[in-house]
Amino acid sequence: MPDHTTSVPDATLLIAPGCPHCPKVLQALSEFVKRGEIGSLEVINIAIHPEAAEKAGTRSVPWTRVGSFELVGALTPQEIRETIEKAGRADPLEHLVHLLETSRLDEVVKAISNTPDALPSLVTLLDDLDTAMAVRIGIGALLEELPETLVRSAETALITLTDSGNQSVRADAAHYLSLVDTDTSRETLQRLLSDSSEEVREIAGESLEALSS
Repeated sequence: MPDHTTSVPDATLLIAPGCPHCPKVLQALSEFVKRGEIGSLEVINIAIHPEAAEKAGTRSVPWTRVGSFELVGALTPQEIRETIEKAGRADPLEHLVHLLETSRLDEVVKAISNTPDALPSLVTLLDDLDTAMAVRIGIGALLEELPETLVRSAETALITLTDSGNQSVRADAAHYLSLVDTDTSRETLQRLLSDSSEEVREIAGESLEALSS
């Protein structure tokens, strides 16, 4: 039975004739519907409704959406269960991480533009060794894409990262602080000119030059 402290998500599955993985994913999703862990399941054959694949922005099947989480390819029942749990919690940060993992930067930019308060929590993930490389790269791309007014909402989080025990994290923070032209940002970069890491010192210097140009 589903955990009633969370919501029960709905699901959509895109399939096509000849797809070797579609029947297994369909069977697994159907079992979750029977057990009440998925509220409803919409199955669309894109050979008959190609517009569904176009709307989803995919050419590959099986394509699965559980709540707001989208997955492409073969899925095990365990992978589906984990996605159901994430979708049911409706954690905004988990959703943003999922979008970055699936290279949907435009959607993250839009989401952060609407709710900038989520940006500091996202930036903090840079200091977590368990954060996937795709997410780290995505966070950097996001900061580069956002206007300075929005990046400023993460200034405190970035400054906190400059005290990380990981020099790569400090170096990344030094670089991203070049996107925030404030006295606090400049003072932090000045401090990093004395960092124990040559890489951090060099990037801090480059960031100060960028802010002064």
